[in-house]
Amino acid sequence: MIQLQALTKRYGSFTAVDALDLEVSKGELFGFLGPNGAGKTTTLRMIAGILRPTSGAVHIGGIDIAARPMAAKATLGYIPDRPFIYEKLSGAEFLRFVAGLYGQDGAAVERRMDELLALFDLTEWKDELVESYSHGMRQKLIISSAFLHRPEVIVVDEPMVGLDPKAARILKDLFREYTRRGHTIMMSTHTLEVAENVCDRIAIIQGGKVRAIGAVAELAARAEATGQHGLEAYFLQLTGERAARELVEVLDA
Repeated sequence: MIQLQALTKRYGSFTAVDALDLEVSKGELFGFLGPNGAGKTTTLRMIAGILRPTSGAVHIGGIDIAARPMAAKATLGYIPDRPFIYEKLSGAEFLRFVAGLYGQDGAAVERRMDELLALFDLTEWKDELVESYSHGMRQKLIISSAFLHRPEVIVVDEPMVGLDPKAARILKDLFREYTRRGHTIMMSTHTLEVAENVCDRIAIIQGGKVRAIGAVAELAARAEATGQHGLEAYFLQLTGERAARELVEVLDA
């Protein structure tokens, strides 16, 4: 459902994403892991059509997002790491606004909206202005907006930020059920435990390049083969073990 071909993004002489080739299959919950500055958010924004690549291509369900942006985006839901919502709209007005962007309205949208608001305990706040919402409530609202039009593909950047434990559990269950029904989710996260628990496959990115990709069990087996134990140890080996050792040396000095 998601295909990246030599996807590249440069800012002047700095290469944030470097000729990335990647495929995410239909019905897959795909984890995208990496340290800060690795290129995760830049990649997801190019997939969502928010950033234009320097070179390369993004296909969503076989549609080239550069050639047919409206058709590609119609099949896509996007959950950013920092939710932006018009604060002078109520929660319900914002969701109706988002539905309208996809050409949807009427009783079906209202029913879907009420179901999502109830799922995330926002029903009592649906007619309150967003400016009165906490960060966690805004995150729940933006998540609801991404599911509202039932997209084939959802791209998620750090979905658990600001969520309470109950909402985080609901979201993980929602992701699993959504992919079980044949939809596709690509999710970046810093939380290795979340990736291990919910993802079918994981890619570890560093310096704009994929350093490892595979199922959780497969990556764990690779870690064992190199003398590491578990995904966290393997992740640190690929992206930051040296920095951790240097910190210990500084503290011991």
